[in-house]
Amino acid sequence: QVQLVESGGGLVQAGGSLRLSCAASGRTFNRAGMGWCRQAPGKEREFVASINWSGSSTNYADSVKGRFTISRDNAKNMVYLQMNSLKPEDTAVYYCAAGLGVGIFSRPADFGSWGQGTQVTVSS
Repeated sequence: QVQLVESGGGLVQAGGSLRLSCAASGRTFNRAGMGWCRQAPGKEREFVASINWSGSSTNYADSVKGRFTISRDNAKNMVYLQMNSLKPEDTAVYYCAAGLGVGIFSRPADFGSWGQGTQVTVSS
């Protein structure tokens, strides 16, 4: 089991940037693929990005490809999401998640452990 705590959310103008951080604890972190998902009000939770256990492979939703970058530091038990060129439609609660395996993922159902979420609001 992996415990996850997100930070770094906030209010930013369209076109701006934010960096989300996720602190992980638990013996299995270094053997888990990790990811980020988001949920906007009234919408289902959606996949954003994932990274495999070593950091050598990543996967992104089409809506964020080229703007967001996921990374991890296994020595520090950290996962990051760098978000650039933010748009109002990126407004959501962002969740860090640990996958049900070592690879990359593409659906919220692929993740087994979740953080509490951090709010990102992008104003137009």
